[in-house]
Amino acid sequence: MKKRILSFRYAFRGICHVFGTEANMKIHLVVAALVIVCGVAFTISLTEWMFCLLCIGLVVGAEMFNTAIENVVDLASPELHPLAGKAKDIAAGAVLICAIISVIIGLFIFVPKGWNLIVA
Repeated sequence: MKKRILSFRYAFRGICHVFGTEANMKIHLVVAALVIVCGVAFTISLTEWMFCLLCIGLVVGAEMFNTAIENVVDLASPELHPLAGKAKDIAAGAVLICAIISVIIGLFIFVPKGWNLIVA
């Protein structure tokens, strides 16, 4: 049981580290807060909330994987190496894809609601 409790402690420590040190994670956090505020303001449906929360989790999780990969690559290859750079670029690209898809989903959810507010 003690091992399980420690594993949660380590996980929370990792989450705090990423949110405290990664500039991109701070940007994701601001965007996530904006999405939540817009969701409340537009009273989005339960399904729309699920999509928004899934997108937030996907982008935050991808950024955490990216950070972990960058740290492991830096440890394994402190000097410049083409494969190290390629691994970092691929991980960053994965975050970008998740963010782009999330933006598209956000547009599907929020643009019609904003349009209805303007037209009505």
